Amino acid sequence: MARVRSFLLVVACALTAVAAAQGPIVIAHRGASGFLPEHTLEAYAMAYALGADFIETDLVLTADGVFVALHDVTLQLTTDVERRFPDRVRGDGAWYAIDFTLAEIKQLDVHERARPGGAAAMPGRFPLGLSRFEVPTLAEVLELVQGLNASTGRDVGVYPEIKRPAWHAEQGQPMEAALLEALAAYGYVGPEARVFVQSFEAASLQTLRFALGSELPLVMLIAQPGQATPGALDEWATFADGIGPAKALVAAFPGLVRGAHERGLLVHPWTFRADAVPSAYPSIAHELRRFYEEYGVDGVFTDFVEDAVRVLRELDMRP
Repeated sequence: MARVRSFLLVVACALTAVAAAQGPIVIAHRGASGFLPEHTLEAYAMAYALGADFIETDLVLTADGVFVALHDVTLQLTTDVERRFPDRVRGDGAWYAIDFTLAEIKQLDVHERARPGGAAAMPGRFPLGLSRFEVPTLAEVLELVQGLNASTGRDVGVYPEIKRPAWHAEQGQPMEAALLEALAAYGYVGPEARVFVQSFEAASLQTLRFALGSELPLVMLIAQPGQATPGALDEWATFADGIGPAKALVAAFPGLVRGAHERGLLVHPWTFRADAVPSAYPSIAHELRRFYEEYGVDGVFTDFVEDAVRVLRELDMRP
């Protein structure tokens, strides 16, 4: 195990050095979700056009084992599933993607995220009910990004998150091996692949790294103070290449980024939103500047790619 840890630390340090040379990356959180319904091909394409370095896609599985791009394992907050399949609700009042085949999910209309009851979760974004969007598969997302890379000459990566992998396993659909197979089919293999795989569940990332032997860059998502301690960072560094902390943790623990870097871990905090800026900052630009200059993060998740790109250019951190 000591040899494995040593190897992982070397790889992580190399990734950190590359990141430092290239400057912080901009990760399109659910695509250009500040402007278009999240996790749609249209949102991903707009994020690409706005200058994202990586496109984040959250993943869940359908009943027939296909990865689709959804933030939730349920469907009712971002689609019209209640109208189209009223009788397919579970006893808890939710419609689960894993209960539907891909063909059925493709019948759904995707809309801007709503709250229970139907009101827009983020008022001022794309109006509810306008136009038509659908739930994309992982394959469609990868083909879109790779197609745009071919036509533009850029090298934008993907940043998939496997959602609730332990829950999926309980439903009879483990995600880890299936994800590696799906990514490998499009050439995403090895430590230099233009991909980060993220999860809130350490056991899932450990399965990818150790049980399945994946060398893909892995990111441990963290949201609790106890996950930002030196001891926790030591643990994440045994299997991950980076951490994705809630941005409040970076502000609350100013030494977090430094401690992560000392262990060879990249730091990609989430989520920066121009329409939900914390009261401590007059604008998203001021917030981003602090995270780039003072905290020294290696990238950010943002709903508003153009703001992050603009600030990096103002700071001469991006061509």
